[in-house]
Amino acid sequence: MKKIKRVVYCIGGTFNSGGMERVLANKANYLAAQGITVAIVTTDQQQRAPYFTLNELISCFDLGINYTASSNQNILQKGLGYLVKQWRHRRKLRRLLKELKADVVISMFDNDANLLWGIQDGSKKILEAHFSRFKRLQYGRRGLWKRIDAWRSEQDLKVAKQYDKFVVLTEEDKEYWGELPNMTVIPNAHSFAPEQPAALANKRVIAVGRYDYQKGFDELIAAWASVKEVFPDWQLHIFGKGELEEAYRKQIKGLDLQDVVRLCPPTEKIAEEYLSSSIFAMTSRYEGLPMAMLEAQACGLPLVAYACKCGPRDIIVDGQNGYLIPEGDQAGMANALIRLMQDEELRKRMGSNARHESVQFSEEGVMKRWMDLLGQLINKQ
Repeated sequence: MKKIKRVVYCIGGTFNSGGMERVLANKANYLAAQGITVAIVTTDQQQRAPYFTLNELISCFDLGINYTASSNQNILQKGLGYLVKQWRHRRKLRRLLKELKADVVISMFDNDANLLWGIQDGSKKILEAHFSRFKRLQYGRRGLWKRIDAWRSEQDLKVAKQYDKFVVLTEEDKEYWGELPNMTVIPNAHSFAPEQPAALANKRVIAVGRYDYQKGFDELIAAWASVKEVFPDWQLHIFGKGELEEAYRKQIKGLDLQDVVRLCPPTEKIAEEYLSSSIFAMTSRYEGLPMAMLEAQACGLPLVAYACKCGPRDIIVDGQNGYLIPEGDQAGMANALIRLMQDEELRKRMGSNARHESVQFSEEGVMKRWMDLLGQLINKQ
């Protein structure tokens, strides 16, 4: 049997502090530690350093396509520019992959997804979906953009069929993609497992993620207005950054929550922040398999989340390690948080259950599934 020797990952960039970037760093570091040659190919790095530490043996290449440079253009300019950039992307990526001679090339479902499968460089191709099947339909855009999102959603399905393997994160999401013979489920692993869980004694709720439409922190902030009426001594700390930061600050001020809601910058010491908190909250409009929730669970925090597509239903057993709240139910979110705040024994019981459940997302178990998949793929006739 052949052993896996060279793996290449393709992603837009590694400079963000998001869950997908953390997942990539974790997996790439694991493979490099096993003696596998790993390379990461980006399109929009722009000489920025990776946010998460990468093994010094990992090679990084940026193709300089810079898709994000078109973000402020109109639809016609974006469309024409995208076609030109895809042509440049395909040409540069084909040349690089022929030099790297990888056994397997993995797309993180970024701008390379449309073209990677067709590049004949001798490698097997894997596509990873880090969001739900209907991600594009959940952007909340209107007019022509809404039609474009619907069209792109259908194209996603056609693209997924072209790969040797298509990996989704949850059993829930697998159902949405239909009966694809190349599809398999491998969840993300949590990034750490502290020796001791959180004490759950601090009067603090933690939330983590980008300040954007997807993460829906406007919902959580609005819900906190009801929480403050019952527990004015509890704090909500939201760790992240993004385009909606100023809007969130205005919302916090408008609801007179400045003394209890804090917007905190991303930190590489996020484990310490989980361990200093007592509850994890998430009001996302859509997910794939939220890394922040996996990390909070590994730290022994009870979880309260909107039951969005996809991820929360694969992690939370309602009433055991946390609460699943109907999407958009701000009152339900506030009530669940209040219930946990007023009952320390309930917090501890749910936190203990959460930590126990986190074992199924251990790095050892998840990466074994990846190693098995890679081995099967390169030995397939």
